[in-house]
Amino acid sequence: MSTPIRSLSLSTPISSPHTLLRKTLVKPESLPFPYIHCFRDSKLKSRLILTSMASLNSHVTEANSVSAAPPQQSPSCRVGEVRRVTKETDVHVKINLDGSGISESSTKIPFLDHMLDQLASHGLFDVYVKASGDIHIDDHHTNEDIALAIGTALLQALGDRKGINRFGHFSAPLDEAAIEVILDLSGRPHLSCDLSIPTERVGTYDTQLVEHFFQSLVNTSGMTLHIRQLAGKNSHHIIEATFKAFARALRQATEFDLRRHGSIPSSKGVLSRS
Repeated sequence: MSTPIRSLSLSTPISSPHTLLRKTLVKPESLPFPYIHCFRDSKLKSRLILTSMASLNSHVTEANSVSAAPPQQSPSCRVGEVRRVTKETDVHVKINLDGSGISESSTKIPFLDHMLDQLASHGLFDVYVKASGDIHIDDHHTNEDIALAIGTALLQALGDRKGINRFGHFSAPLDEAAIEVILDLSGRPHLSCDLSIPTERVGTYDTQLVEHFFQSLVNTSGMTLHIRQLAGKNSHHIIEATFKAFARALRQATEFDLRRHGSIPSSKGVLSRS
């Protein structure tokens, strides 16, 4: 097995086999030029090695030109943070689009906390939500204001949306349920939601609030969102598959398209709500 060239510097072109031997401190038979050491004719062997040197030098020159180019700027951490306070609720949301799936949610609505965990886990977003509200009346105001705050935080984190994929499309199953989500971070808010949830509640959560959650999020984030139920009979499974598919589609849309080189993914040259 060949010994790797450990001490060879890319900045130092190689002029002869002796240079290579001196710099690598390895035997000719361990050089990365297969079978050259098998030739008995020393002149032929020398010519073959020099030819190999020329080829290696061209690769070294190419590598040097690449390393000399200025490195591309990696995008800064895309984070949005919102504090929304009304007479009905007090909501604090922070979302990191380039996170690792950490979720810290305390909304006083257990099933909604569970769904926000899905958003973080499957979107690989770091999601922090802390909320208090008039849940002694019902969950409506708290559910709505959390979604409004998440949408606003998402809008902040996206910034000018340079280099992102913009579009996302994902279908997620959960046992008998299957949900398809298509979205566009276009700056144009629209929701089309086709869910048939058979029960009025999952635990204490009013299932009517699922569509209202996504409508509120769409309104402040400015995304176009289509949710379509392909199958499903269990309310919990339908809703959870919806959040999982949404998280995956949003992850696709917010990730970077390297071929764009940081350009805005629009023929107009701008993606905004204005």
